[in-house]
Amino acid sequence: MSFCLIILAGGNSHRFKSNVGKPYQKIAGKSLIEINIIKALQFKQIKKIILVFNKKDSKLVKNLKLKNIQLVVGGINRQQSTFFALKYLSKQKNISKVLIHDVARPNFSLKLFSSILKNMKDARAVIPKIEIQDAIKQVIDSSKEEYILGKKRDNLFLTQTPQAFNLKEIYNLHKNNSAKYKDDDISLYMDLNKVKFIEGEKNNFKITDISDFKNLKNIYKSKLNVGIGFDVHRLVPKRKLYLAGLRIKSKLGTLGHSDGDPVLHSVIDAILGACKMGDIGQMFSDKSKKFKNIRSTILLQKVIVQIQSKGYFINNIDVNIIAQTPKVKNYKKKMINNIAKLCEISNDQINIKGKTTEKLGVIGKEKAIACEVICSVIKYD
Repeated sequence: MSFCLIILAGGNSHRFKSNVGKPYQKIAGKSLIEINIIKALQFKQIKKIILVFNKKDSKLVKNLKLKNIQLVVGGINRQQSTFFALKYLSKQKNISKVLIHDVARPNFSLKLFSSILKNMKDARAVIPKIEIQDAIKQVIDSSKEEYILGKKRDNLFLTQTPQAFNLKEIYNLHKNNSAKYKDDDISLYMDLNKVKFIEGEKNNFKITDISDFKNLKNIYKSKLNVGIGFDVHRLVPKRKLYLAGLRIKSKLGTLGHSDGDPVLHSVIDAILGACKMGDIGQMFSDKSKKFKNIRSTILLQKVIVQIQSKGYFINNIDVNIIAQTPKVKNYKKKMINNIAKLCEISNDQINIKGKTTEKLGVIGKEKAIACEVICSVIKYD
């Protein structure tokens, strides 16, 4: 089965009460839009992703620099925004199923997402739901007085997204029955035959206000993993000096199997350690000829692809470059720019400090350069 994921991000976020709308709030450098996309792309069944956005947020969307994502301007409400995306999708080939998802629910698990996809094999629609555990009351307003009526919970539940549908059916329902739309797309179904309701997740809550977002941040903080990297290289004549991927003018360069960049080597080890994926020596053996004199920028890019394929993304990187010379402050901004670009993160997620050994030891005598790095990562699962 081939699916398209529609991410609805066209609202006004008026209850969120922030200068930046919900879809563009970030956790570990990734917006809620990006977190949803990252999770969905871990499934080969997802052949296309459509982002429905508010026209007033065009600049914010552009700044995300999304790749291979179809953009659709939303309408005046959720139903219209969904219909615009379905209308576009109805003209595409090779897509038979569609997932409709609120951007404000980025904390669905990969297990739930997988269950939704699997259950669509023999269903018209698949809807995650959770049981209501609290007591329910309804205020009845009569002409004489107001009173509270207790409601039975037996036939009541809460629905969540993503919700899965047959594309042709849900498109026609939107096209012909828009007046019946209530809150979400399953409300358009008069006949629930072969509509599956599966168990949802408490942590797949909808972010409505700032307190919800703070709760989400706390959940991701609990998922932080930290790694440490260290490297040292001897300084010798007739070698180039690379630090953080930058060529530094120097009479001496670092001795190494690759280009001998102690900064990027330490960054790589810190990232791999945080992701529990071994170390640079395991991934890029110094016994292998194919890595002889290879630029460390290439090695770091390979590592980023590897960790992202497993759902890991960098939260922050803290670097200590230990050298008597050159003076790190002269290159700090360029180093940060370079590492950020290579790691696909923003500059404000990186900190670089330069340290000397006060002319003590081999580093102080300008015979070596060392680097130590701490990196934290988050796994979007």
